[in-house]
Amino acid sequence: MTGEGVLTSGLSMAELGVRIRTERRARGLSIERLAELSGISRSMVSEVERGTKTPTVLVLDRLATALGTSIGRLLDEPAHGAMRVLRHADQRVLRDPSGWERRVLSPVLGEVEFEFMRTTIGPGVDAGEFAPHAPGSREYLAVEHGTLRLTINGTPYELAAGDSAYYPGDCRHAFANDGTTGCVFYLAMELGAAGHHEARRDSPDG
Repeated sequence: MTGEGVLTSGLSMAELGVRIRTERRARGLSIERLAELSGISRSMVSEVERGTKTPTVLVLDRLATALGTSIGRLLDEPAHGAMRVLRHADQRVLRDPSGWERRVLSPVLGEVEFEFMRTTIGPGVDAGEFAPHAPGSREYLAVEHGTLRLTINGTPYELAAGDSAYYPGDCRHAFANDGTTGCVFYLAMELGAAGHHEARRDSPDG
């Protein structure tokens, strides 16, 4: 899987690459093993870690999933204290060249693997299919505006403004807007047990 176009507010591609490499090494994974788990080519993983390639949202999501974590944790440092206000200008935003945007509304909280997102998909845009997350993961979705085609393990469900849905996060899930106006939906994701992938016994490279 290849491609580029993710833009993140307040984070350079070099910084993102360092965070991905740090997470990989913390799990004792080689670049080859991360490529295998994520379904991303070794060369793409290497370029992303070096900050020379800008990944698409799907590529970044697959890397996060393979690492047993969320995109939000790759983009931000854990919050400290019981209260955190995340101003609009400080929220991480990822824009995909195909015509959709994901805004991370939740702060990263210690060891808690939870993410709250606002996604905007342009008319006629298919955001693609996301890989299954860790076993036990859960996702809750609500459509604010427009229509959304939510596909779970190959079965499509048409959702309109005001509709909501729940589905296990450890299945294949895809999002598309077949309508003529933009679609906005909110997604809350709770990941299952982190670190579910076995680390290689050999020392990680890179």
